[in-house]
Amino acid sequence: MIERLLICNRGEIAVRIVRAARELGIHSIVAHSEADDDGLAVRLADQAICIGPAQASLSYLNVEAIIAAAARTQADAVHPGYGFLAESAELAAAVAEAGLCFIGPDAKTIARMGDKASARREASLVGVPIVPGSQPLDDDLDQAIRIAGEIGYPLLIKASAGGGGRGIRKVENAEELARQLPLARAEARAAFKDERVYLERAISHARHIEVQILADGERAVHLFERECSLQRRRQKILEEAPCAVLDEDSRQTLCASAVRLAEHIGYRGAGTLEYLFDEATGDFFFIEMNTRIQVEHPVTEMITGVDLVREMIEICAGRALGITQAEIQRRGWAIEMRINAEDPDHGFFPSPGRVERLTWPAGPGIRIDSALYPGYRIPPFYDSLAAKLIVHAEHRDAALARARRALDEFEIEGFATTAGLHRRLLDDPRVREARFDTQYLEAWLAGTTHEETLA
Repeated sequence: MIERLLICNRGEIAVRIVRAARELGIHSIVAHSEADDDGLAVRLADQAICIGPAQASLSYLNVEAIIAAAARTQADAVHPGYGFLAESAELAAAVAEAGLCFIGPDAKTIARMGDKASARREASLVGVPIVPGSQPLDDDLDQAIRIAGEIGYPLLIKASAGGGGRGIRKVENAEELARQLPLARAEARAAFKDERVYLERAISHARHIEVQILADGERAVHLFERECSLQRRRQKILEEAPCAVLDEDSRQTLCASAVRLAEHIGYRGAGTLEYLFDEATGDFFFIEMNTRIQVEHPVTEMITGVDLVREMIEICAGRALGITQAEIQRRGWAIEMRINAEDPDHGFFPSPGRVERLTWPAGPGIRIDSALYPGYRIPPFYDSLAAKLIVHAEHRDAALARARRALDEFEIEGFATTAGLHRRLLDDPRVREARFDTQYLEAWLAGTTHEETLA
């Protein structure tokens, strides 16, 4: 049983976890940097403790500081949220060594599935389709070129320890591979402290679909899929659930594969398995697993009614999975729009600033996950996510209409955001008709047509 939960994160996800903890009767403690001492999570939590300066490497990425904070506040559990150390086997191991409960899978599972090449091997063992690719490459260019030729171009060079869309480079031929491979290794080493990379065939016009699972180490259930194809530079912009182009047979096959893999690895907690889906052939391929709660988890909560954050806390505290697959029903349609403090009209340049005026949309089927409040100044040190505007309605057309209405009501002054971009995107005929893939948004932003991207 958890009584005191240390939350080593910030922004809206820290607020989300504080609220879940309160509903469970758990004392919430927010571990924050000096830059976040006026954050909403700090204000809402039962207790807060500063773990270092604004620089993330000295605070939110500092395992030693987090463990020390847990000891000073007498926490008996640690929730990492997403980003920062959420998929750090080192943090999970340190928490366990300190005799505390880590809200997530154990360090061994994180390491096993956080390594993309290892995750591909595990998927293959239980018959989950994977994109054709290689194991981590040796430091031998000739061998890499030979392997690339066997897989076929275009290819992606991917960091074995990568995630969140980072550490990926696309190459069209052997010359590009020779040029990009050392750069990819250096980038992987700098970003993930692990220079191993592998090759994977680039599926150019696939859709990005992911399956949410909950598991208790023995049994797993799925909570259906999310469509996350609208991305800019491999960063998701707008997500929805369910996916508009999956028929019921494909949905059941896809979701069953996620459950099979989760049970195979003895997964515990909330996790997401990501796939590429080829709409033309109906084939899907596993690409990676995120061993944490996802930014876009609210759309799943909206269509299933399951509180994922609360469930993961209870499961990691030792409770067996409390729901069966038959009890998880899908109702209606949900859309999440990420409101980032960026200026889309000026190259998505970061736009941190002070919230001078703020009006949230309201009414049926609208949810706001945010740490903003009037007078709050967004610090320039972290990612640009300012809010998530989520809508739910009985079907996709109604959800799109509700999303437009919500954006019309939303007002913020003090800095630029991506809200206007979402309003224009929702008016796009192809988005309305769900005719897009992972490359569509980039082409749309560049002013080219989807047909041109297919050429």
